[in-house]
Amino acid sequence: MRILHAPALAFLAGSALLTATHAIAQEIPGGPSPVATQVQRAISPQSLREMNHKLVSFGTRHTLSATEGERGVGAARRWIKSHFESFNAGINGGPAGALEVSLEEFTAPKGVRIPEPTKVANVVAVLKGSSPESSGRLYYVVGHYDSMPTNVMDAQSDAPGANDDASGTVAVMEIARVLAKTPLESTVVFLCTVGEEQGLVGARYHAETAAAKKADIRGVLNNDIVGDPWGPNGNRDQSTPTLIRVLSEGLPRNPNAEQLARIRQISSENDSPSRQLARYIVDVSRREATVVQPMLVFRQDRFMRGGDHIPFNDAGFAAVRFTEVHEDYRHQHQTPRIEIVDGKEVQFGDLPDSVDFDYLANVTRLNAAVLVNLANAPSSPENVRIITAKLDVTTTLRWSKSPEFDVAGYELVWRDTTSPTWQHSRDVGDATEVTVSESKDNFFFGVRAYDRDGYRSPVTFAGAAKE
Repeated sequence: MRILHAPALAFLAGSALLTATHAIAQEIPGGPSPVATQVQRAISPQSLREMNHKLVSFGTRHTLSATEGERGVGAARRWIKSHFESFNAGINGGPAGALEVSLEEFTAPKGVRIPEPTKVANVVAVLKGSSPESSGRLYYVVGHYDSMPTNVMDAQSDAPGANDDASGTVAVMEIARVLAKTPLESTVVFLCTVGEEQGLVGARYHAETAAAKKADIRGVLNNDIVGDPWGPNGNRDQSTPTLIRVLSEGLPRNPNAEQLARIRQISSENDSPSRQLARYIVDVSRREATVVQPMLVFRQDRFMRGGDHIPFNDAGFAAVRFTEVHEDYRHQHQTPRIEIVDGKEVQFGDLPDSVDFDYLANVTRLNAAVLVNLANAPSSPENVRIITAKLDVTTTLRWSKSPEFDVAGYELVWRDTTSPTWQHSRDVGDATEVTVSESKDNFFFGVRAYDRDGYRSPVTFAGAAKE
């Protein structure tokens, strides 16, 4: 599939002049990525089911549960690590070869839900990027493998956690299984965190450690409660569910006075890096024709809830959360039991029977397609700004080129100031400046890069400058 775009009318010293009514049509690669299509097809509901049941079989995965024996968090993390390692079978290795699997061990400090300093561990698998220019860019997919019963401090009772969050954990693992044999230009990190239920402990340790090392994390996809689309009143006889919520923060935590002044000046309250990542997920879902489509929710998380994307946000990284649209609280944070409600027996507890593995597979496919596109796309252009040197009814934008060798050009995007997603795009070719007839006062603008294979970067929101 190839898409017609409108490129530059003229290029002058690396700039382009475009009008709304005059443009020359030019073909650039577009449509679904063959790699993303292949990866989506390889995602298996049966594989997800088997891994989910295995995690449930450990009885509890409470962060403070047993670390030795066949029951508890220790047995779970050992199995996750060994299963990640099994995905390397038949791979020769090399710069884009086998997964690098490890336990990220650390001591969780004493806190409200950690009564004493406790040794815990995240499970990390890294798929190194194949491109020397891009391998330093990191893209994460995250799920927490710990679970909890009704009492968050009860480390002994059964806490199967089939949906919260074995569903997210096995999604991470299934993507790793498929991508282990799929070279990508940038590095993908598969992170299964511990201690989410005890206060986002594992994600906070990892994110703060990464920030201290100045790791170049460009995007984090956190999957938490992604296996049951029906909710307490759902009708499982209806058509295939096709939505997953994608939650994203708008403002950084504790912005300083200069940051706030800048946000107010250019009205970018709704254009944080995390919001651009959420919009990118929308673009990929449409291009790749995924069965499950994102439902954008413009808040960091649900009321009274939190997740492992938040520590990444706090550390300054773009991160979003995937969560099913209709939650059933009878199946979250509940010790398994049957109660009589309104004269009927009601099953409480987070059991595999409440997980729809076909739906989970489609959520996993969406994540995988997004990762393929992110990892193979160029970097987003930097220093994108609207030139505000004089009053003018047209709009001039400038930006710095993306560093990758295979960048083929750039697209200008814009939207109404009240629109949640980018509505329009125009190819401006291999330029670093463009003037368009649309008024800078009436729209929000951004720029993204595309490469020879048609992969597009996330959009960089346009700021403002005199030159």
